[in-house]
This record gives sequence, C-alpha cells and structure tokens, in this order.
Amino acid sequence: MRKSLFRASTLVLFAAGAATLSGCARSGGGSADTPYVARDVGTLYTAAKNRLDRGQYKLAAGLFDEVERQHPYSVWARRAQVMGAFSYYLDKDYAKAIAGAQRFLTVHPGNQEAPYAYYLIALCYYEQIADVTRDQKITDQAMTALGELIRRYPQTNYAADARLKLDLVRDHLAGKEMEIGRFYEQRGQWLAASMRFRRVVDEYQTTTHAPEALMRLTETYLALGVPDEARKAAAVLGANYPGTEWYERAYKLMQEHAPQTAAAKDA
Repeated sequence: MRKSLFRASTLVLFAAGAATLSGCARSGGGSADTPYVARDVGTLYTAAKNRLDRGQYKLAAGLFDEVERQHPYSVWARRAQVMGAFSYYLDKDYAKAIAGAQRFLTVHPGNQEAPYAYYLIALCYYEQIADVTRDQKITDQAMTALGELIRRYPQTNYAADARLKLDLVRDHLAGKEMEIGRFYEQRGQWLAASMRFRRVVDEYQTTTHAPEALMRLTETYLALGVPDEARKAAAVLGANYPGTEWYERAYKLMQEHAPQTAAAKDA
C-alpha cells in the first residue's frame, strides 16, 4: 500500500500546534548517544532544534531527550518530549517515536499538544503498513490509533487527516480478506472462501472491494449448493453496483444456474 503521508504537510500541522520546523530538512545520520554535560535549558533546546533543522534527526532526538533529563520540570521539557518523538519519527525509528509520544500522553494527558501526540502515534503505525500478502497486525494497530485520535479530537486537522487514512486502512484490510478468500476459492475450499467474502460485505461494505466480494459470494454459494443465498448476493450486487463488471459476471452465473435452481424448487 502506498503511503499517502507528505513530509511537508506533517511539518505544517505540527508547526501550528508546537513549534516552527524546517520544511526542507534533509535526512541525516548521527548518534543519539549523548554524553551527560550539564547545560542550561535554552542552550540544549537550541542545539536540538539546530540538529533537527539540519536533518540530523537521531542527534536531535538525543538532545531533546537531554532537555527532559536535565530539566524535567521545565516548560521546555514538555515541548522537548514531543519534539524528541517527532525527531525519532523523522528518523524512522517508529518504536522510539511511539514510546516518546505515549510517555508524553501519560504525563501530560491534557496538554494542548496531546492531539499531535496521538496523531504521531497513528502515523508511526500507518507508515509501517505492509502489503496485503503479509501479516496485518500493524494495520490493525494503525486503525485503532487513527480511530482513537478521531474519537478524542474530532474537530482537529489531525482528525480530518486521520479519517482519510482510516478509509485507506479499511480498504487495505478488506483487500487482505479478499486475497485469502480467493486463495481458498482457487483450491475449492468454498466454505472458507465464503466466510472471507462475507466478512468484507459485512464489515467493509464501503470499500472498493465490496462489489467483487458480492460476486465471489455468488460463486461460492453456487458451488456450495445454496442457490437461494447466491441469488441474494447477486441481488444486492445488482441493487448497489448495477453497471459493474462484477454484476455482469454474477448475472451470467445466475442465468447459467437458473435451470438447476428452478428444478430444485419444483422438486
């Protein structure tokens, strides 16, 4: 699944709620192993921000962590927690980014940057979504995190972006169910296949996979010898997607099996 996140838009969203960041920062290396050297909070924070602007995300994260470590009760420490998580995110160290954002939410649940922290957690899961041929645990976590953000802060820009991403996540999960269903169908495991297609129809009916799922249900129900159920699936497909290739295929299948269905009724 192609990731739809754009780095510049993330920076703009974050800048509105936290601090002004550089939208043209380049990726860079460096070590987050920062030796303890006592420094005033302004010096530390400025050094971290400079590293971030230069694209040295790992070094920036380490310095933001130092702000929190050396000055834990300052206003700068709260901001540094979020900025540190953001730096880890830019460095694609998603585990540390999630941990940092979660730590911030645990200590400062009502802070004005809380919506962004939830958004950052959701992004970290979202950007790790694998293609449909692989395990979808991360996809489920992304869906949960996006849903939590929308539930808690429905009126924010973060929630608006989360809704778009949630639609893509749901489509992705439906695609995984379709892949498994087709796998079973190709091997003549009709019942197992029908259960996967039925799940798409029941749980992901607004996704792009719904029309095919209904057609596949028509196929599998006919193969299972339950033509009445096949007819219902084809009827739903015709009512909702009348001009699609999937309906044409389902209609043709039902026409081919109509004599058998009629004979079964007469008997």
